[in-house]
Amino acid sequence: MTPYRQRTDHRSMDGHDPKCATFRALPLDATDGVILDMLEKDGRATLSHLSEATGLSVSAVQSRVQKLERRGVIRGYKAVIDDERRGLAVNAYIAVTPIDYSQEAEIPDKLKNIDGIMSCDSVAGSPSFMLTVRVESPSKLEELLNLIHRTVSVSTETTIVLQRYFAK
Repeated sequence: MTPYRQRTDHRSMDGHDPKCATFRALPLDATDGVILDMLEKDGRATLSHLSEATGLSVSAVQSRVQKLERRGVIRGYKAVIDDERRGLAVNAYIAVTPIDYSQEAEIPDKLKNIDGIMSCDSVAGSPSFMLTVRVESPSKLEELLNLIHRTVSVSTETTIVLQRYFAK
């Protein structure tokens, strides 16, 4: 189980496209589920620990983990960071609605490299996209909103997170 850098495209570690229907359709069994649950809770779980939990040998677990990586089910490993201790005390969601829907498809690419925007999701409903943002302060959030408006022609609605009770 060697960590790797997050890929910038949507392909799995071996280059297959996980969006391909035949690639996604392969079923997972209960043992794969145990491995995935454990790695989701602790990405640093050892093969030995996974072996004990599944009843498989270490080499069998390693083979399954590698197969899950190749299939794109496991897309990477990451550290979980405390945003406040990192200095990013303000978490917010920004609903983004294009002013001109003919430009809608370009919005994610134009926002992708802006510092503070952690994710951009396409959503059903009135807004087209939901941004998750993390910044140092309310004034930095205002600066980020102004930058978004200078970058793309959109209307926005911002919701500030007061407290996160849990995250999975």
